[in-house]
Amino acid sequence: MRPKTRVAMLCAGLLLSHQAAAADLPQRWVSAGGALSEWVSALGGESKLVGVDTTSQHPESMQALPSIGYQRSLSAEGILSLRPDILIGTEEMGPPPVLAQVKAAKVNVELFSAQPDLPTLEKNVTHLGQLLGAQEEAAQLLQTYQQQLQAQEVRVAQVQTTRKAPDVLLLVGHAGGKPLIAGKDTAADWLLQQAGGHNLATHTGYKPFSVESLASLDPEVLVFADRALTGEAAKTALFKENPILNSSRAAKAGRVMELDPTLLVGGLGPRLPAALRTLTDGFYPAKGGQ
Repeated sequence: MRPKTRVAMLCAGLLLSHQAAAADLPQRWVSAGGALSEWVSALGGESKLVGVDTTSQHPESMQALPSIGYQRSLSAEGILSLRPDILIGTEEMGPPPVLAQVKAAKVNVELFSAQPDLPTLEKNVTHLGQLLGAQEEAAQLLQTYQQQLQAQEVRVAQVQTTRKAPDVLLLVGHAGGKPLIAGKDTAADWLLQQAGGHNLATHTGYKPFSVESLASLDPEVLVFADRALTGEAAKTALFKENPILNSSRAAKAGRVMELDPTLLVGGLGPRLPAALRTLTDGFYPAKGGQ
């Protein structure tokens, strides 16, 4: 056999092998969890998504996909009607009987951790890359992400040589109703710390606080995320439903910041480095500002 012929046959064999391996990967994806859906898109897999949950809002093209409802209250019928090969989500996804039904229908259910730390993120993105056949892309994204966080860490360290970390509270609510305060071991707490803030909440997870507790904590900066409203309407509703906040140092100084609630769902997402920069700008305003 001529050398050129052998090379051509080898290349053809490698191509067929690659095509066969790609065909074995799940082609129809359903994702429950904003951050996971965003990573799938960032890894080039958005075209494989046939359905997402209501927290999957970014990029904007996600909003045109069929919805399977909120990640914690899914229905097996809604998921299975999309004929998925795979359903991905975190431990926040449920309820468990629905996941059992989906598994019984021979759908691969992949659970990822929503733990807000970098080792978990690396595992999540690496595994997504394997499932999508995009291992190189996953490695590159993680490297860039790490570089962004390192730059953020340097920035915070520099500003804190001359300025004290502000006392911050992060409230998560719905149409201004009684909010949940973000405590330890949450993506919100991770965000506040990475942005250079001091989270006044000492509990774990998200918990409602009494009016008295809100008054006693008295944050310098108030960050809020509303699942139903945005902008000035969300801020107005928050203070109308929780007038005690008007007496806080944050309200009096006008240091009230809004955060997209989808940033807090499904673990650490690809938009967080940009959100950190915005928060740091608010925590450490330019001299002459508040």
